[in-house]
Amino acid sequence: QVQLVESGGGAVQAGGSLRLSCAGSGRTFSTSGMGWFRQAPGRERELVAAIDWNGDTTYYAGAVKGRFTISRDSDKYTLYLQMDNLKPEDTAVYICAGRRAGQDSMALTAPEYSTWGQGTQVTVSS
Repeated sequence: QVQLVESGGGAVQAGGSLRLSCAGSGRTFSTSGMGWFRQAPGRERELVAAIDWNGDTTYYAGAVKGRFTISRDSDKYTLYLQMDNLKPEDTAVYICAGRRAGQDSMALTAPEYSTWGQGTQVTVSS
């Protein structure tokens, strides 16, 4: 069973940057599609970015395209989200998610992911 642990969240001013990390455990991390979601108070969980098993294919939500970059280091079992030019509306809990072993393509909906981290808070002030 893969476990996912996020880190790197914090408080920054608008225009700043943060790099989130998601440490995975287990061999399935290297063969599974992964994603970053976020959830703000009173709002539904939304997909921010997704990546396939080897990083060849990525997806970004329109609100973050051009500002966020998803990547992975399978040797280190780690997923990253580089967030630049942050805006107050990016404030949310950011959660990484992984698909089942062998589901190597990226996925765009929450039910397609089977493993979830606890989340890390990102707060952007104006």
